[in-house]
Amino acid sequence: MEIRCRCGDKCIRPISKTIKDIELFYKPCNDCKTEEIKKFSPLAEQINLDKINNYFGSCKCGKRHLDIVMSHVLKVMIDEGIKEKKSNLRNSCVPLLTPGYPTNFVPYLPKDSLVILSNEADKRCAETIVKEVGEVKGVLRGDVRKTVGIKDSDSNPHVYELLAGCDLRCDIIQTPYGVLGIYKYQREIHIEFPKIKPPKIEILEKALKNFDMPTVLDCTCGPGTLGITCLKAGARKVVFNDIWNPAIETTLINLEANGFSVKSSGSEDELIASGDKFEVYSTDIRELANCVDEKFDICIVDTFPGVDTIEFVEAASKLGKKVVVI
Repeated sequence: MEIRCRCGDKCIRPISKTIKDIELFYKPCNDCKTEEIKKFSPLAEQINLDKINNYFGSCKCGKRHLDIVMSHVLKVMIDEGIKEKKSNLRNSCVPLLTPGYPTNFVPYLPKDSLVILSNEADKRCAETIVKEVGEVKGVLRGDVRKTVGIKDSDSNPHVYELLAGCDLRCDIIQTPYGVLGIYKYQREIHIEFPKIKPPKIEILEKALKNFDMPTVLDCTCGPGTLGITCLKAGARKVVFNDIWNPAIETTLINLEANGFSVKSSGSEDELIASGDKFEVYSTDIRELANCVDEKFDICIVDTFPGVDTIEFVEAASKLGKKVVVI
C-alpha cells in the first residue's frame, strides 16, 4: 500500500535511523557558530534586527543553532506586526523538531527540520516564515495547551490550522524492541514530546512480559505507537482502533514506515486495512465487539489527559483478559 504525504513531497520514508544517526543529524560541525541568546530578554536588546540575516547566516554545513532559527522566526513575526519589538524567545512560538528526539545538547537544524506552532500568526506571516527561514517546513496556528483530536464519540474534534507549508512530523521513539519512527500530521494528532525512556512504553513493556506472543487490542491507537511496539515485541496479532479518522491515517503511514506491509480492506465497514499480523478499525470502542469475535490477551487504553477512562475500561474488559490503562 503506497502512502504519500499530503503535500506531494517525499516526506514519508522508511525508518532506518538509529539514535546515533539522529544525534548526528542535529550535531554541529566544527565551523558552526555558537550564539548565546537570553531567552527571557527582548531579542531586539541583544541583536540588531535590521542585520539579522548577516548576523545569523547558515554555516557551510547548512545548519543553524535552534536559538538562531527561532530568533529568525521571531524577527519575521516582529516585522509582520504579530509580535511586539520587546518580545523574547520564550513567548514567540513552540518549536517542534522533525525528527523529534530528546538530545542532551541544543540541536543545530538543517533545512525543513522544524514545524512551529503559534497562537498568533496569520497566513501572510506564516508564508513569509516558510519562505525566509529554511529550517521551517510548516507553520500551525493553535494553542499548545489544547489537545488535538477527539476525546470520544460524544465530543467535537479540535484541530490546529495549517497556515503554510507541511505539518507532517516524525518523532523517534526508543523501545526495548528497536527504534520506531512515528509520523503525524501535527494539526490533527496530539503533541507528545519524546523522552529517552518513554513512560508509556515502560508501562506497556511490563504488561508484555506476562505473555508469550500475545494478541493485543490497541483500543485508542492514535498514531499507532503502542500497537506497533507490540508488533515489534513479537505479538501474535494486534488490532488497532481509533474513532478519529486522522489517527487511522497516521497509523497506516507508521505501519508502512516501520516495516509492516498494509493492505486496504476495500470494504465500507469499520475494517480499514490489515496485514500479516494486524487489522486496523475505525469505530467507537463500545461498538468494536460487533466487529471482532475474539478475546484478546491485552487491551490497551490510552486516552486524552484528564479523560475519565471508566467507559473505555468497561468496553475493553468485554474484549480482553487484561486491560492496561496508559
